[in-house]
This record gives sequence, structure tokens and C-alpha cells, in this order.
Amino acid sequence: MIDQLFVNIKQGGLQLLGGFLPEWAVILVSIMMSIGILAALGPLIMMYLTLMERKVVGRMQNRIGPNRVGKFGLLQPLADGIKMLTKEDIVPVNADKVVHFLAPILIVVPALLAFAVIPFGRNMTAVDLNIGVLFFLAVSSTGTLAIFMASWSSRNKYSLLGGMRAVAQMISYEVPMVMSVVPILVVTGTMSTHAIVEAQGGWGGFRWFLFTPWGFASAIIFFLCGVAETNRSPFDLPEAESEIIAGFHTEYSGMKFALFYMAEFMNTFTICALTATLFLGGWQGPLLPSWLWFFLKTYSLIFVMMWFRGTLPRFRVDQMMGLAWKFLLPFTFVNIGVAGVWYFAPRNTAAVVCTLILAVTFWILTKLNRIYTPEKRVYSFGD
Repeated sequence: MIDQLFVNIKQGGLQLLGGFLPEWAVILVSIMMSIGILAALGPLIMMYLTLMERKVVGRMQNRIGPNRVGKFGLLQPLADGIKMLTKEDIVPVNADKVVHFLAPILIVVPALLAFAVIPFGRNMTAVDLNIGVLFFLAVSSTGTLAIFMASWSSRNKYSLLGGMRAVAQMISYEVPMVMSVVPILVVTGTMSTHAIVEAQGGWGGFRWFLFTPWGFASAIIFFLCGVAETNRSPFDLPEAESEIIAGFHTEYSGMKFALFYMAEFMNTFTICALTATLFLGGWQGPLLPSWLWFFLKTYSLIFVMMWFRGTLPRFRVDQMMGLAWKFLLPFTFVNIGVAGVWYFAPRNTAAVVCTLILAVTFWILTKLNRIYTPEKRVYSFGD
């Protein structure tokens, strides 16, 4: 069965090993196989997400994108990797050498750990924790520490300012991101990513939480916060290309810089994967294999992120912070109450009541956060 192809391959290999290895050794091999697959999947996804972005944004800007290395440019990520490996590793004289070295390593570790609770398909979750969502949010938030370590250890005031700006942004958007997940937990009564996907079964695999008023609001907030958490456009102020510096990783070169780049793209994938898991039914879907449904949904969201980059201008810092604290956060609190109304209200009235509450809240918050338009000036000229 193609749906369980990868699961059956692993089980078949373990059965062969079970013929001459003790049980504890087979369990250890199973664990190492899962770790090895995830450890290889992360860099592979990063390599070809870079190619995908360069191709997609290139076409949006009427360019072709990479097309020289390999057929259709498919080997361009390998050429980029070789280039990064051979570049000189430059470390500032006054830098804290140990922290400067550890920061790019520590930022990759949480990005890889987050893969452990992502359900890539039916029976294809590396570790089905009963607190999978909490694990994901906790692990992903530790990247903030690595970013500050990188900025502080460089002994560069511009890196430090860029790092502080990045930390402020990430902490600000983590709060509404976490709160936007609460309605899912309220309705399903579980933190297991696998159980949340199972709860969206039905309607031929299209009974997604996205199609509920509270689920739609949560999905938009979670996705926008994820875009900000990964420093993607239009929230890419920490490493704005139009500025003199590159933010917290100004003093990094070669493979150390590549690790920051790798972490960003792996986080992009995991944010889109969790959005698909929580709100788009994960691997649920008809006809196609479950893992193929999962990757179709995930890469559709990744395409939207790339669409943002090719379309939207960058926010000002006050606009970006105001969106998190003045709009998204109060909206998530209201949405939690709306999820409670949905859970307890009769089904024939719940959709109307919930939609009305969210629409009124959106209108009120929009009015309260309306940008001040200065009055037209009239100049009096002397004779």
C-alpha cells in the first residue's frame, strides 16, 4: 500500500534485523533510523526550499532564477553548499569566541527537534507525544536565545541592536501565536498533533478546523505570527536587505552563516507544517497517499510565504510591534471565548453567533488601531 510505503519499509528492515539482534538492539536501531531520517530531511528541505524561493520570486519579478547548475538548476543548492563550506570563517578579534561558535549550532538544534512531533502522514510521526503542540512551541521559542547569543558575542553594536530588535519581534509574536492555538486545544481536548489531525477526519478528509469561524481566525493569526517568528517578509526587519547591516548575523561568514540560513528555512517548513496539521487536516484527504496530502498542504503554505516576499513591502518597526500587541493579541483572547461558545452553543446558531462576534471584534480593533491621518496644511505666503 503506497500510503504506508515508508512505514512498511522501516518495519520490514526492523523485522530482518530482529532475526539476529536482541529486542533492545532492534528498538535502538528503530530510534536511530528515525533520528537519521529527520537529521537528513532537515538540510534536504532547506536546500531545495532555497531553490524553490529563488525560482518562485524570480518568476514573480519576470526572471528565470537559477538555471545553470544541473538540469533546470536542480543542483544549484549543492553548488551553494560547496561555496559556503569553502568560504573563510572570519571571527572578530574582540568576539566571545565560544559563544560566537555555539550560536549558529544552537539555532539549528530546535529547528531539527521540532520535526519530531510533526505528523508527516498516517503513522508517520517520529514521536507521538501527548503534549506535542506544547513541545513544538517550547522548542521553537528557544531559537530566540541563540539569536541574542549571536548578536552579543560578535562585539558589534550594530549586530547587538539587530539582535535586540529580532528578540523583541520574536517574543512579541510568540504570545499571540501560543494563544491562537488554545481554541484548538479547547475543542479537541488534546495536545497530541496526531490526535488533532484525527479530530479533523470526516467530510471525505476535508473537515478542517479552518472551516469554522474560530478556526479561520486562529489559522490566520498563527500563520502571520509564524511568518514573523521566522523573520520572513514583510516582517524581516531584523535582517532587512536594504539596510547597511544584516542584523544579528552581520559578523558571521561561511558555514556559520549558512547554519542561520538553514535554521530559517527549516523553521519556515515546520511553521507551515504545523499550520497544516492544526487547521488544514494534516495528512487527511481522499485518494492520494496521506504523506502526499501533508506535503501538498505544507508546500502550498510555503508558496504563500514566498508570495508575501515577492509582493508586500516591509513593515515599519512600530507597525510590526503594534500589530502584535494592539491587534493580534486582543483578537486571540476574544477568539478563545468564541471557541467556548462554539463548543457549548447549539450547532444551528453557533456559526452565526461566532462569526458575528469575530466580525464585530475585528471592526472595533481596526477602528481603535486606525492610523492617524494629519490634517491638510494650508500655507500663507507673504507678499
